[in-house]
Amino acid sequence: MNAVADPTLSVVIPVYNEEAVLQALFDRLYPALDALGCAYEIIFVNDGSRDKSPALLREQFQRRPDVTRVVLFNGNYGQHMAIMAGFEYCRGQRVVTLDADLQNPPEEIAKLLAKMDEGHDYVGSIRLMRQDVAWRRWASKAMNRLRERLTRIRMTDQGCMLRAYDRAIVDAIRSSREVSTYIPALAYSFAHSPAEVEVAHEERAAGESKYSLYKLIRLNFDLVTGFSIVPLQLFSLFGIGVSIVALVTYFVVIAKRILAGEVNGFLVIWDRDILAFFLIGVLLFGLGLIGEYVGRIYQQVRDRPRYLVQAVLEKLDR
Repeated sequence: MNAVADPTLSVVIPVYNEEAVLQALFDRLYPALDALGCAYEIIFVNDGSRDKSPALLREQFQRRPDVTRVVLFNGNYGQHMAIMAGFEYCRGQRVVTLDADLQNPPEEIAKLLAKMDEGHDYVGSIRLMRQDVAWRRWASKAMNRLRERLTRIRMTDQGCMLRAYDRAIVDAIRSSREVSTYIPALAYSFAHSPAEVEVAHEERAAGESKYSLYKLIRLNFDLVTGFSIVPLQLFSLFGIGVSIVALVTYFVVIAKRILAGEVNGFLVIWDRDILAFFLIGVLLFGLGLIGEYVGRIYQQVRDRPRYLVQAVLEKLDR
């Protein structure tokens, strides 16, 4: 397939320490895209890998320079920043994002494109028979429910990166200068006709997941605080309710002890301390929640580059 100035399809793949699986990815990805019969390009974004991933990407670029482009970061900026960089460099009228670990088979890309042919501008995916460990499946379901209630963003499977975007959606995402964002949710908020399709899910071909429990928690904090102020509103209502209940309970307990003749200075102070500890705990939780929002504001107003590109490997048009 010859490279063209405006390919029909761009496939963006973030890469971070994936040397063990890259060759298997190459062996399946290129034939799957060749079979589509459309002009395409593949954009690999190396997110500061410390293994041999950059060298393998360079070798693959030399094998297929007509359809391969490689963006090399000078450090590790995270999966979503790697995808943002891919959006900056892609030229396709349709853009598909795909993880490098082969848990989402490249052959499933055709399903997403077929769904877009029906008139949808954003197509998400739902993993069938997930091959992840149990705690990841449970946590994903719980966060899906919580996210939908807080943000009104309806994604059945928010953790699946196999997604297809119309060019207009990609341009809208690129114009959003947020320092920290969750791309699938942002795309959903811009789409006028989103849809989802079911896709196969496989075990990792090699290596291990780059998302620890802490990173998953951070990701969901970014998702919730980036798209909704409902947590702040709920905390305000919760604080009012707790204050009223605690105050009423405190006076009821003291009144009962006065009537029973059990009141002495020690008991009054002890009850006061329980009340204070409880309210301090609520206050600290609220400060942490507010801190999440203030932290996002702090990151945004610094206006630093979201990522730095070290080099781009691409075939120059002549």
